[in-house]
Amino acid sequence: MTAVHRISGADLLYWRRKAEQWRSIAENAPDDATADYLHTVFEPTAKAIKGLEQALAALGILDEALTLDLRRPQDYFHRTWSTAFRARDLAALQASGPDATGKP
Repeated sequence: MTAVHRISGADLLYWRRKAEQWRSIAENAPDDATADYLHTVFEPTAKAIKGLEQALAALGILDEALTLDLRRPQDYFHRTWSTAFRARDLAALQASGPDATGKP
């Protein structure tokens, strides 16, 4: 039996912060080879984050996910919290139109 990693709408801001952190680490790498390696390692997660944004946008709850503050207990009952997707499916998601920000 294989483990299935799921990402919920509540995870979006966390993963966006992690992606920024990873980009910063790669940008500060001691050489180009190391930076390229780090970008390669983080690419599958970046694809999953992008897919999560697209899926939430398609459901009409992207803006809600972006404002969700899990430091407030009442937000744990928010519908964005229970909207989850398989990370593998999100990473494979291909946009056929504008992305979650409305850009083509």
